[in-house]
Amino acid sequence: MVLTIDQLKDRLAHVQERIKDAAVRSDRAAEDIVLVAVTKTQSIETLQLAYDAGIRTVGENRVQEVNAKWPSFERRFEWHLIGHLQTNKVKYIIDKVALIHSVDSLKLAKEISRQAEKAGIIMPVLIQVNPAEEESKFGLASDEVVTLVKAASALPGIKIEGLMTIAPFVEDEAFLRQVFREMRQIFDQLKTEVIPGVEMKYLSMGMTHDFEIAIEEGANMVRIGSGIFGERQ
Repeated sequence: MVLTIDQLKDRLAHVQERIKDAAVRSDRAAEDIVLVAVTKTQSIETLQLAYDAGIRTVGENRVQEVNAKWPSFERRFEWHLIGHLQTNKVKYIIDKVALIHSVDSLKLAKEISRQAEKAGIIMPVLIQVNPAEEESKFGLASDEVVTLVKAASALPGIKIEGLMTIAPFVEDEAFLRQVFREMRQIFDQLKTEVIPGVEMKYLSMGMTHDFEIAIEEGANMVRIGSGIFGERQ
């Protein structure tokens, strides 16, 4: 099905209303929640519709897709790299993205810092955590996060701005809340520690199937794809 601008606007408005309601339930304002529209696998034409609908922050999973879409839009969008990032591909997106969500090792942090220094920038990053310790997902175990944050924060080319997780795709709301609460606890713990180069600004968690629960448990950045664009082709 070809998405029309009116359909996209309607879906976007519906998602924004759900974000607002979830924010109210957690005693926050909708303006406190950053919506990252996940555009992986979406065409240039769909991205243009997204832009026309008012979307300005987009998330891509793959370096190749960022590079393929970048020439058509450049900095009209704020691009986030939300998928796993290999060290040998950092150089291809370091001058294009505004935030890397998926730092899960000191090796990767060092390469981002190195490439950022070469580009004359400081790259904001989030540390990816896997509190459920799912083997199919990247990210640190909860007890490894503080150690990596302290080590990576000393690197000159990056600034740690928060944490990210991809929760298990399950219907068990109690379990999801447990995962999100654990993330919030780590986030709050790091907020209390004064670490140079670290600002716990974003807690990126929640996708189309669970973003309302994530917001209720403390997320202030959500990544929504199919809720806006429909099921991926």
